[in-house]
Amino acid sequence: MEIDIFKDLLVPVIGGLGIFMLGLEFMSDGINNLAANRMRAWLARLAGTPVKGLAAGTMITGVLQSSTAMTVMVVGLVNAGVVGLRPAISVIMGANIGTTLGNGLIAMPLGPLGLIFAGLFALVYVFSKSEKTRNIALAVIGFSLIFYGLNLLTGGLKPLRNLPEVMSVISSLQADSYGGLAICVLTAAGITAMIHSSSATIGIVMGLGAAGVLDWQTAVAFSLGADLGTTVTSWMASLNLSKNAKRAAYAHISFNFIGVAVMFPLFFLSVDLLQGTMGLFGMDLTRSEMVDGKESFPLVPVAVGLYSIGFNIFNTALMFPFIGVFDRVLSRIGSSRNDVEDYAVPRYLDRSALSDVNSGVAAVSKELERYTQGAGLLLAVARGDRKTLTHVAEHEQALDTLSQEIRGYTAQMFKNDLNHRQTSLLASLIEEEDFSASLTETLSQITRRIERQLFSANGMQIVTELLDIVEPAVEQGPQGSHLPQAHEGRLAELRERCLQEEQKLGWDERGAILTLLGSAERALNLVQRIAEERLSVSRELVHDDPQPILRHGPAGLAAAPL
Repeated sequence: MEIDIFKDLLVPVIGGLGIFMLGLEFMSDGINNLAANRMRAWLARLAGTPVKGLAAGTMITGVLQSSTAMTVMVVGLVNAGVVGLRPAISVIMGANIGTTLGNGLIAMPLGPLGLIFAGLFALVYVFSKSEKTRNIALAVIGFSLIFYGLNLLTGGLKPLRNLPEVMSVISSLQADSYGGLAICVLTAAGITAMIHSSSATIGIVMGLGAAGVLDWQTAVAFSLGADLGTTVTSWMASLNLSKNAKRAAYAHISFNFIGVAVMFPLFFLSVDLLQGTMGLFGMDLTRSEMVDGKESFPLVPVAVGLYSIGFNIFNTALMFPFIGVFDRVLSRIGSSRNDVEDYAVPRYLDRSALSDVNSGVAAVSKELERYTQGAGLLLAVARGDRKTLTHVAEHEQALDTLSQEIRGYTAQMFKNDLNHRQTSLLASLIEEEDFSASLTETLSQITRRIERQLFSANGMQIVTELLDIVEPAVEQGPQGSHLPQAHEGRLAELRERCLQEEQKLGWDERGAILTLLGSAERALNLVQRIAEERLSVSRELVHDDPQPILRHGPAGLAAAPL
């Protein structure tokens, strides 16, 4: 039978693949426009524990239908400090399960109906005035085009069986031995890495399998490799982000690589189990049927979809009990004795201490002191000391992450059986955390302002004297004085010097110094407020005392050093 390469092969294959990937894009765009921000907020709120993170990752990725997009979202949330590393690992596990649900749907033989639904909802999209309706229509159009594109792709690949040159190349890709299996897995991983979509790779494999170009066992092996290739995108997304964001990407990579490594020696046993299970339901994977005069294997896509789902569920069940191990190991990545301490990773927040309020409060207090110490390092950069802190932006992100961890840890200690004294103390700790976060933001503003502005010798002298006021206050606390009042005169003097003509300061330099003086005054107020908050409720807990001991004192009483 003579084949018209252009009409019978290139047009349906390239057109079908393009329509398939366009469908993925349309569906993703429609769902993102509808609910991406809401889902991101849900994820930030729900992913508090590994179990909740797993459920959230599965559910949201099942809707978004992109584990790559979900993983990139998680990496971004970790980088922003919204989600900690431990729950992020479980979210990534759930994302792998969620995306396979779509692979199961793609396997359904709905190709001809896809074009009808795409056409109907295209009319809805064109004529609707409601943005919400248009986004729903766009998602349905995308979902429909996925099936229609896969149908075109499958039909276009069938003539390959009549081309000896092509079949001789493809015949070398046979997962009938461990060597052949390795080649198939690596090939699929490379394709997925290039197109950044495991769903697209699996769609292509389903088409090749349904057309009889690949046997069903080889097609299943390709789906295993797609899970490796999809890790490339999350790694690329984390390149310029914080250490914790990189660790979240490494969690995705290690999770998938370990899963494939475990499944590799079990592959032939697992495909026998798949074939036997499908056989129990009367599904013969070798059964073919004639479609438009061409032989087709309709159950191969079903087998690929089921294996993908089964593999990811098995992988998650295997790895989930070791989330704590992942967390501890990944937390050590990227750190060495010569590095500045990574403040994104809590040092004292031991989860086992949550059951005892006394232990939990002691842990939070120590972590808060460490957090304030980390914030003080920003002032060393403001003085031009780059050896103390080499990556300022990354350090700021790490402090933000630590702040979120401290707040979340403190909130988890609230229980119904706490007495009034204990709840008052926890509320006071949360207030202190809020003031500490505001102090960090203020110190960050001071540092960024000094780094951006070019100062003259006179201007730099004023800035140095300003830092001489703020830095000891942050490191030592009030030390028996009321900071804003104690330094009010000195700040006013610096402000007056800034405005004097004999200083010969430029207008931009004067503006920067005046802004810095305002930030310095705000920093002193926050340091004072933190010290007073520590005095407002006793940090010493006695379980049988139902009332808090309030120790409000007038301004100027000695406060504990920060």
